[in-house]
Amino acid sequence: MKVTRFDTLYQLTFFPNLFPINCYIIEEEAELTLIDAGLFSHGPKIIEVIKSLSKPLTTILLTHGHDDHVGSVDILKKEFPHAQLCISARDSLLLNGDKRLLEDEGMLPIKGGISNKIKSSPDRLLYEQDTVGSLKVISSPGHTPGSISLFDERNRFLIAGDAFQTKGGIAVAGMLNLTFPFPAFATWDKKRSLNSAKQLADLHPKLLAVGHGTCITDPYEAMLKAIQKAENTF
Repeated sequence: MKVTRFDTLYQLTFFPNLFPINCYIIEEEAELTLIDAGLFSHGPKIIEVIKSLSKPLTTILLTHGHDDHVGSVDILKKEFPHAQLCISARDSLLLNGDKRLLEDEGMLPIKGGISNKIKSSPDRLLYEQDTVGSLKVISSPGHTPGSISLFDERNRFLIAGDAFQTKGGIAVAGMLNLTFPFPAFATWDKKRSLNSAKQLADLHPKLLAVGHGTCITDPYEAMLKAIQKAENTF
């Protein structure tokens, strides 16, 4: 595991060279928020980093319900029972293994690994414009129906889950990158993911942090190029 710090954000990267899976710790004045929970096997290392920061973990926040983002939720909740588990109201269904589509979601099947083994129930369901500490919730459906991104209003850092990837070059969710195609294979609705990407770029973030790949500083121009490429392809 590799740990990289950007101001108040710690990026925890597992398998950085082969199949990077990122979790993030956001440092508040007196507490910590964990964004995403990797695979089941990642739990002990995540716990080790959290404890090394000497602040209480008060929130476990999930960007979406895929296996590689929720895998160690149960072990984390066991270690930090007072930490509030948060996920979007829509993707809380995926956390229970429920892949049904809702009435306004069309006919495209939900893709990607969806576990029915998570025992922990969400303590809080999140909606657009909710806040969690310094983070604002941005609805960014496409990769999954209930994907969210988090925008840190202190430093304009954007944690976008799988709405973008940067492994193999920056790409919008659903855009096939042959050097790292897995996020595209797991994307539910390309058109919705493109709309979400445009809304995220409009935030003009100072840093883009994603589920798979390195962080990008001053990412606006790179995000626009990825959006243009997706528009031409989709």
